[in-house]
Amino acid sequence: MSTYLPKEVQDGLQAARLAGLKKTSRLRVSAGDEVFPVLRMWETGFAVEAAEVPRLRGLVDLFSGSHHLYQCLIVADEEEAGEMRYAFKRNTAPQQNAALDFYREADAPVALIGKES
Repeated sequence: MSTYLPKEVQDGLQAARLAGLKKTSRLRVSAGDEVFPVLRMWETGFAVEAAEVPRLRGLVDLFSGSHHLYQCLIVADEEEAGEMRYAFKRNTAPQQNAALDFYREADAPVALIGKES
């Protein structure tokens, strides 16, 4: 039996695989004002469709639906099988509050109560 597939069949299979990944993934990457679907994500990076997404670089945000997962600093890793893969240089969970620049005691008062005049 021959394992050769015509180029058109290989391209069709690859297009169907990418369409299936896009359909099942809720992940999105936000770069500036633009949002692109993420095909898959792993511990050290993620992949997007190479033909549809421009080259990304720098600081991006990763979302699962409307839930903000990470703020990431990324670099392009490699392009293979219609996917552009990016590696995390840094990925941190978003914070609800601004970072403190001082140490807050565990038993510190929440507010000051003034004297009545």
